[in-house]
Amino acid sequence: MKKYAFGIDVGGTSVKIGLFTNDGMLVEKWSIPTRTEDNGKAILPDIAASVLDKMKERNIAADEVEGAGIGLPGPVDETGVIRKAVNLHWENVFNVAEELAGYLNGMKVKAGNDANVAALGEAWMGSGKGFKNLVMVTLGTGIGGGVIINGKILEGTTGAAGEIGHIHIQDDEELACNCGNHGCLEQYASATGIVRLLERELANTDEPSLMREKKHTAKDVWDAVEAGDAVATRVAEKFGEYLGKGLADIAGVLNPEIFVIGGGVSLSGEVIMPFITKNFKKYVFHASRETKFTRAILGNDGGIYGAAKLVL
Repeated sequence: MKKYAFGIDVGGTSVKIGLFTNDGMLVEKWSIPTRTEDNGKAILPDIAASVLDKMKERNIAADEVEGAGIGLPGPVDETGVIRKAVNLHWENVFNVAEELAGYLNGMKVKAGNDANVAALGEAWMGSGKGFKNLVMVTLGTGIGGGVIINGKILEGTTGAAGEIGHIHIQDDEELACNCGNHGCLEQYASATGIVRLLERELANTDEPSLMREKKHTAKDVWDAVEAGDAVATRVAEKFGEYLGKGLADIAGVLNPEIFVIGGGVSLSGEVIMPFITKNFKKYVFHASRETKFTRAILGNDGGIYGAAKLVL
């Protein structure tokens, strides 16, 4: 008998939902707005209503559904308890899995951190398929991460394992990271970090550069690297030094088979990879030197795939 599962990925502006078969086929995906007003009280009821409506629309009985998995933007422990989700205006500690199960008439529900869940998605049906031990690094506005060990998410005591962006990597940084600390990896290797490195490089040299024309994005930096721009290339080298060193530290602890690089920065293509891998090999413990690197392939769907896998 064919079984189904729902994968739910909660973001600050929208909730993505996927209906999957138990063999990993995505049947349908859709989204609903994330209503964060009134401390986000409507978020879980809205999700439940959308899931139940879809079951009714497709004539799916309750006993045909294995359950629903949900990925959330905050630390979630193995029991489904979330302590805080700033983007959702959730301030109180509560068990998301239990509460959503109640709205879903007792359906099995499992919850996880969104970055961890996306890593699980890539391990299940993405570019990490076939690997039991992997680390996913998401390079966007910030840096997210997820760790999969023996096919399962490594959550840590409070669900905060895999916070790769907040590894301390630079001692003399005066600017504060969004987390309140100084010198976090996120400050140098995220999309905003790359632009900050560029601005500092331009301020320190009068050298002609394509980068002096306008306000720039991280993608502009990588385009300029491909065009042979010397200033942009130095920025790429610094990015690679920071990220390669950070991932080498992670490999020294976890010894993964593969790193999966995702997020908006990774969309710049293979041009970014040599800057990461050569610095990784420079700093990593010899037994992890042959760790593989690849780019994520599920894109924005990684979260719904991983969420569904939580209950399958």
